[in-house]
Amino acid sequence: MSEHDGSTTETAPDGDETTERAAEATDDGDPVDGGGARDADGPGDALAVDGVARSFGDVSVLADVSFTADRGTVACLVGPNGSGKTTLLRVVAGLLAPDAGSVLLPDGGDRAVGYLAQTPAFRPQFTLAETLGFYGDLAGVDVDPDGVLERVGLEAVADRRVGALSGGMTRLFGIAVATIGDPPVLVLDEPSSGLDPTMTEHVGSVVRDLADEGRTVLLATHELGTVDRVGDTVLVLDDGVIQTAAAPDALRRETGSETLTHAVNQFVHGGAGDLTVRAGTWEGADE
Repeated sequence: MSEHDGSTTETAPDGDETTERAAEATDDGDPVDGGGARDADGPGDALAVDGVARSFGDVSVLADVSFTADRGTVACLVGPNGSGKTTLLRVVAGLLAPDAGSVLLPDGGDRAVGYLAQTPAFRPQFTLAETLGFYGDLAGVDVDPDGVLERVGLEAVADRRVGALSGGMTRLFGIAVATIGDPPVLVLDEPSSGLDPTMTEHVGSVVRDLADEGRTVLLATHELGTVDRVGDTVLVLDDGVIQTAAAPDALRRETGSETLTHAVNQFVHGGAGDLTVRAGTWEGADE
């Protein structure tokens, strides 16, 4: 069995090493489990996370995380700041080995998983098309720059230097890079954080379209409006475990809540100071 070991064989000047490492995670269907055996029956068509735990020194971040997400769906990971969302995404992406548990990825694609970091960084002096070619070479796959950029609405700026992109366009470009090799799973960390409402809506539409093409999208976000609009499942992460997993409407019905913010808060432990909620958006950065 091959493992996602997160090794880097090539480095882009001034680039994002996390993106480069993610581009090399190409072992389709292998469990990211720190060396455990692959399920004999295979992962099928679902992303399956089973009993994942992760600590940093004496600090336990993930205790026993389990969930599944089917192809063609958007699973939205929400929770208080510091609840471990980024850690969980990095485990699913194969960039961080869990202390226990396993991640099984669906079959298909030239790469098993595509990853967008919370703050993507690329070589500013190169064009979008050149950058896509670099990451395609890094992942060992052929890339059609125009086709990849069309997925996110950036085909008209293929020859623009990355350093000239706006913040929203940089996030969209990061999503485009994550789709190189047509991975069946996309892991996106706060793709619309800090963006204006119009760009936030566009990013959400892109995410929904990518899922509708048959991918599994695991999305961490504080934007509960986006969750309501594009999410199939809400995964509430707190105290190191998934407290609940349900569709947005089902979560409101279950809790008798009028808003998704109120519904989600019913599953978050701790005092009011642990969480900032404003207009349906959880503010602040994860760990």
